[in-house]
Amino acid sequence: MILLDTQIIDIGVNLMHRSFQQDRDEVVARAEKQGIYPLILTGTSLRNSMDASRYASRSKGKLYSTAGIHPHDAKSCDESTIKKLRELASLPHVVAIGECGLDYNRDFSPRDIQRKWFLEQISLATELQLPLFLHERDAHFDFVSILKEHRQNINRAVVHCFTGTSKELETYLEMDFHIGITGWICDERRGKHLRELVKKIPLNRLMIETDAPFLTPRDLKEKPVDGRNEPMYLRHILDAVAGCMGMSSEEVAVATTKTAKEFFNV
Repeated sequence: MILLDTQIIDIGVNLMHRSFQQDRDEVVARAEKQGIYPLILTGTSLRNSMDASRYASRSKGKLYSTAGIHPHDAKSCDESTIKKLRELASLPHVVAIGECGLDYNRDFSPRDIQRKWFLEQISLATELQLPLFLHERDAHFDFVSILKEHRQNINRAVVHCFTGTSKELETYLEMDFHIGITGWICDERRGKHLRELVKKIPLNRLMIETDAPFLTPRDLKEKPVDGRNEPMYLRHILDAVAGCMGMSSEEVAVATTKTAKEFFNV
């Protein structure tokens, strides 16, 4: 365990989720007390992105947000969506376009609609020269095909909540993308392969995140009664990542914080 005055950044927090409705401010305060700041609040729909932006604007330098449409919500997009995302992205605390990408696991939006609005958001990020905050599940071939076609115009991109294969990781790193690692690495059932793969990620491409309120680390000694994940558990994820990499938590904290600051320009 590292000193609490060593800053770390949670690059993916769904802080506008309804589970945080009653204690959102306290969640942020608990994280800051642990030296976890700033938090990057994930936008997943137009309304959610607007709410995240509004909340982040209250805490300059401590909270930032992204603006984007998750593939689940792509079916809700219309001709005004990109214009409104562009307006949001002009605000100084909005630091990336996303969460965007493809999700063929649930197919909550038709796949052709997912691809259309993923492309629109890539174009927006290119226009604004903002990084992309990416989501992919069971859609690797189409996801990579689209990104490769536009790679020369993409400023920066992070594959959020990476849980894929060794080959998929190699592909992303070859494309010079960043990788976000969550508490999935703490799951002895589903995350075992990640414990080996994380060793392959260069420190200048690695960032850490909770994806709260989801993906609560399974091996927490004191588990939250309601099962809800929150940013204050990022240090637990950091320790797991550092242990897998054979490095000290201090080293990984300093490196991932530097990488996140450079990536999001915060």
